[in-house]
Order: sequence, then C-alpha cells, then structure tokens
Amino acid sequence: MQNSLPADLPLRDVVFYTLRQSILTGDLKPGERLMEIHLADKLGVSRTPVREAIRRLELEGLVTMIPRRGAEVSRITEKSMNDVLEVRRTLDALCAELACDRITGQGLEDLKQACERFEQCVGTRDTKKIAQADVALHDIIVQATGNQRLIQLVNNLSEQMYRYRFEYIKDSHQHETLIHEHRIIYESILCKDKDTAAMAAKTHIDNQKKAIIRQIRLENQKNPPVT
Repeated sequence: MQNSLPADLPLRDVVFYTLRQSILTGDLKPGERLMEIHLADKLGVSRTPVREAIRRLELEGLVTMIPRRGAEVSRITEKSMNDVLEVRRTLDALCAELACDRITGQGLEDLKQACERFEQCVGTRDTKKIAQADVALHDIIVQATGNQRLIQLVNNLSEQMYRYRFEYIKDSHQHETLIHEHRIIYESILCKDKDTAAMAAKTHIDNQKKAIIRQIRLENQKNPPVT
C-alpha cells in the first residue's frame, strides 16, 4: 500500500487513489454511500474528479452502483473473497517453498526482524500499522523467490488482498494466531523445510478465510445488503 503520492500526480488521480486507499483500509466502510458533494467538500475539489474516481472504482469492483440509491462501497462478499484467497493461497505456498531454497542470509535476518516488528505493532493496537507490518513481512518472502513473474502475479492481487487482510486484522482476537503463524513460517524457511513452510502459508490463508466469513455473515445479519 502506498501511503504517499507523487507531487506531480494529476488531481483526478490524487482523488482516485485517495478514495481507493480509504476503501482498502476501511476508512470508507463496505455499504457506505459515496455522496459526491460530501466527498468533494471533504477533499477540497469539485465534483468532477470525484465522479470520475467513483466510475474508476466501480470498474475495479470497489464501488457498486445501486438503483435509486447511487454509489456505495462494495461489500466484501464470500464469493469475491474466495476468488482472491483461493489464488493467493496457492501462490503463497509456492513463495514459501521457493524461499526455503533461495532466501539469502540477509533475507532471513530481514524476515526475522519483520516478525519482531509485527509483534511490536500488535502491541500498539493500531490496525493500519499492523496491516502494513504484515504486508512488509510477506513481501520479504515473495521477493526472496527471485521469480519476477511470480512476484508480478502476487503484486497484482496485493491490493485486493489488502482489503481482506485488513478486515481480518481488525479482529484483535486473531493477533496471537497471526504472530504464531508468522513464527512457524519464518522457522520453517530458516530450516529449509519446504513442506512445513508451504502448509503454514496455506493455513495462514485458511484461517483468514474462516474469520472473514464469520465477519461477513455477522455484518450481513446486522445490515442486510440492499437489493
């Protein structure tokens, strides 16, 4: 996730990326209506770049147009989540296996420190910091593969994955599980145990999937989708 934007970025792109990040990090919540006038006032721009941004976000599946209601942040559905996590589960397992063979000594040290940073961030209870530390940790494993095509595939999913990961991390009850799973992944890569590394990576995704499904169903009970 990019936290800063280039200074020379056109205004329409600044608005797009600002709204996009707000959706991915949960500042704009699933099901929340996107009022052009309100967003334009909040961002200090005219309605035109906001309207353009909403159209682009709709194409990415992050915004849904509801008849007689207008634009709203797309809800996280079990189908959309399953589609992303199914692919990411396989890719993460492959990354973990390859990292066992290819990670450097410096990479192992970076991974160890990333595990420690994640634990420190958990102590802050700052969801954004925790999510960023989680992404950084997994990026080390992905980069360690040295496979540019694989890195590209994972990066293509990373933005969508961030939204689901963020929902998972918001549940503080999962934090100790995450710490434990990160340790297993690190130790198995350190020991070059491919089977354990791959299984730990898959379990890591499976647990996210179960937790997010519970959240989706609970949210749908409280706020049924508009049809």
